[in-house]
Amino acid sequence: MELPPPPDAPPLDQWNPKVRRLYEHWHALRPGPGLLPGRQHFDPLAVVQLMPYLWMIGIDEETGRYRYRLVGTRMVEAMGRDVTGQWYDVVHPGATEHPMHAYLQARILAGIATWRRGRPWLHVDPNIYEIEQVILPLAKDGKTADMLLAITVFYFAGGKEALR
Repeated sequence: MELPPPPDAPPLDQWNPKVRRLYEHWHALRPGPGLLPGRQHFDPLAVVQLMPYLWMIGIDEETGRYRYRLVGTRMVEAMGRDVTGQWYDVVHPGATEHPMHAYLQARILAGIATWRRGRPWLHVDPNIYEIEQVILPLAKDGKTADMLLAITVFYFAGGKEALR
């Protein structure tokens, strides 16, 4: 049986191969039916070719704030700076009030993978016209998301992949 895409996403054969590869890898890491994989299940060496495009955000248990834990080199290039270790709401002032943030947060907290292709809604290099990404919740207990694993691929106008 073919792996189904997340809700609201096109069939996997329409995804960028890098984005699809991480989604398939994440799904294979699930420790059991209905359970989310945790950070302890993720070995970056298993997807080393994707590392430049990956980012991870930890969710602070007490405050619910997000902190960048890993930011791949393509992300650094696109953002124009390395934000590893910084709070999401400090890096992106006002982003937590954006409707896209509320949408993503609801899906993440429900343990649902989220695929998106469209215009960037956070600051990136102005030459980047579009992004494709999948954001994958991780949960050390298998149920409550405490970290996000994601990949973002960048495109110029016309659909050519940027930052290869």
